[in-house]
Amino acid sequence: MPELTAAETVRAADGIVHDIGSKWMLDPAVSAHGKELGYGNPFAFYFAGRGGVLGDVDGGVVRAALGFFEPGVVRAMWDEGIAVAGAREAARRYATAFTAWAEEHVPDDPRLCELAERVADAAEGAGLPLFCGWRAEPLPDSGPGRLVQVLQVLRELRGGLHLVATTAVGLSPLEAVLADEGEGKARFCGWQGDLPDCAHLKPRLAEAEQITDRLAAEVYERALTPSERAEYAGLVEKAGAAVLG
Repeated sequence: MPELTAAETVRAADGIVHDIGSKWMLDPAVSAHGKELGYGNPFAFYFAGRGGVLGDVDGGVVRAALGFFEPGVVRAMWDEGIAVAGAREAARRYATAFTAWAEEHVPDDPRLCELAERVADAAEGAGLPLFCGWRAEPLPDSGPGRLVQVLQVLRELRGGLHLVATTAVGLSPLEAVLADEGEGKARFCGWQGDLPDCAHLKPRLAEAEQITDRLAAEVYERALTPSERAEYAGLVEKAGAAVLG
């Protein structure tokens, strides 16, 4: 039976999990579902929905947990979003939207869901508020909706670890974005005005990526055997091919 090390599992699976989440987050169908639930502004739905697991907190707390967005944008969209029905209800409605999307776009895979849940359960949550918040949310009983919500939990795990790592190497959120994907992504995240050239920070970003990978690998090491890691990575790849094309 094939086997993978924990580090190999990170390289094989984590990027696909991230991209599946990006796929539904950017799908107009999810925004349309949000509009039906009372959120006319899709960005307000995103920030209130994703951050709503943190509860009734100040927008600055949400910005700290999300990490890479311009603070004023986060605060404005958070305040607008939670005005609809509160923070925790926004998270529930966000989950309703993306699990409905899953039923249309994601093949059912109970085994992948089982393995992914074991990974989520094995993670240490210290310093990872969004991950812990989403891990604590009730899951659908079964089906593609349950799988995609578990993958959302793992996406927040990786994102939280990366925020910890970029902070550890001394990168500000804006510097991390600019050193990674450049000005276009920074503008997408709400940063305006003249932006600094952060090309010289790429070695520091590479160090942060190594830390993120190492922390993620430790979770896979605890959660799954080598053969289970190979099975998990193969099933993630299969799901990615179905969802991402």
